[in-house]
Amino acid sequence: MVLSAQGSTSYAAALELSMRLAAGLRRSSLGRIGCLVTDQATLISLLAAASATGCETCTYPPGLPEAGVDELAAALHHTVVVTDRNVELTVARPLPVADLSTPGGSGAGSWSGAGSWSGSGDDAAAAPLLVLTTGTTGRPKAARHDWSRLVAAARRHATQPGERWLLGYNLNQFGGLQVMLHALVSGASLVVPRSNQPRDALDAMLRHGVTHASATPTFWRFIVALLDGGAVEGLQLRQITLGGEAAPGRLLDDLRRLFPDVRISHVYASTEFGSSVSVGDGRQGLPLGALEPSANGEVQLRIVDGQLEARSSVGMFGYYGDPDIGTGEWRPTGDLVEVQGDRIHFVGRATDTINVGGVKVHPLPIEEAVSAVDGVQLARVYGRPNAIAGQIVAVDVVAAPAYDPDALEDAIRWACRSFPPAAQPRRVRFVDAVGLREHKIARGEIASGEIGRP
Repeated sequence: MVLSAQGSTSYAAALELSMRLAAGLRRSSLGRIGCLVTDQATLISLLAAASATGCETCTYPPGLPEAGVDELAAALHHTVVVTDRNVELTVARPLPVADLSTPGGSGAGSWSGAGSWSGSGDDAAAAPLLVLTTGTTGRPKAARHDWSRLVAAARRHATQPGERWLLGYNLNQFGGLQVMLHALVSGASLVVPRSNQPRDALDAMLRHGVTHASATPTFWRFIVALLDGGAVEGLQLRQITLGGEAAPGRLLDDLRRLFPDVRISHVYASTEFGSSVSVGDGRQGLPLGALEPSANGEVQLRIVDGQLEARSSVGMFGYYGDPDIGTGEWRPTGDLVEVQGDRIHFVGRATDTINVGGVKVHPLPIEEAVSAVDGVQLARVYGRPNAIAGQIVAVDVVAAPAYDPDALEDAIRWACRSFPPAAQPRRVRFVDAVGLREHKIARGEIASGEIGRP
């Protein structure tokens, strides 16, 4: 069942709609579409229909403005965008999803048994889809996947029916697709918040008795801020999962304090190669054992020149417009790491490195030190152009209410005193919001439409 602010939709009703949508896709001879559908229950049915008919889909971010839709459609060569919004486009033809659903359709993908996702026929088993990267350091790319590999991976980790999973990611994100598929193959309920803002997500968790919630560390920082000092009674969480960003030790400690009886884990995954490691020991970073071949061999990791590399049998085939990638090929992940004792610690993305007078500075350790200061709700560390040094380290800080900025700046500088001189913040700026994209801190161009406050 899909539970949302609009009501509840049974999987039987979703299946019926997917059959009608599949008939519409076949009738219209659509082989590739963009999806701009805000109602998540309808979007799930559309994705099921496309997976059964072999129609390549790409789910667009739900709040994308018309100009952004046109830009994305042009980049992906989409001539049709299926939508439930009233939009005027110049690049692609908007096709109302209501017009696509026709009575009497058949042959769509189905949820068999206790909610498992299955297609009909060999073509459906290899149905393609494009999954957008988050684009926190630049313009999003479209990774080429197919449903059969994603569903097979979800089935290997299926759990018992009766769970209620929060959809803490949008379905244009790889994390959102993973949560959706896990819920479907397990026969679990999927809880969709009114919006992706933390307050609405918390309300949905309380209203619908969410038992499992997966979201980014930045999202969980907001949840901690909303709950700190208040009661957490009413929440029925049994599992908290963090993914999409490095999980800071302070955040893991805060979650354990608020939810002492809840299992807390963080996963290392990406749109490009899938999920590789799940860590549930409460410690920051990855264990060195993550470099050993996994039991199922889906994803393997290694460190080369301070950067994680991965090869995957369940990951993407390549980016849209690029050649296929071999399943045995090692590829850089873009994540820079350091081995400290028995742990692998993330220090930042390769594209985030700050060059201070020829010294390479990684922002993530600085950001974590600043975020650990009492009174800091959120922080973003970045390189600011400087005529002499090329760049200097700067930090934008969202302060908690009632904190004195001067005292807080002194505490931030004191917390960073152990860093080398080049890595110490030269500019501390207090802001109302930090730019986010899909509940991740935007490292490149600041994201619009999503602000860094709970």
